[in-house]
Amino acid sequence: MLKRFATSTAVIAALALPVGAFAQGATYYVVQDLKTKKCTVVDKKPVATEATIVGPDGAVYKTKTDAETAMKAAKACTAA
Repeated sequence: MLKRFATSTAVIAALALPVGAFAQGATYYVVQDLKTKKCTVVDKKPVATEATIVGPDGAVYKTKTDAETAMKAAKACTAA
């Protein structure tokens, strides 16, 4: 019974956390595939030589929406 109570309490506590608590520290990058010239938004900094970060000095964005807006405005992404 104690185990069931502990499990229930843990589930309720997890559901009660604000959604933003999980997103804290999240970073997004606008990345361009060097072969296809297609841009995408990713949540991990690319390490492969097939892709490059687009933007001023490898810009890092706090929200996916900010990164998507920057991708639409980037000349490298709209020229393709």
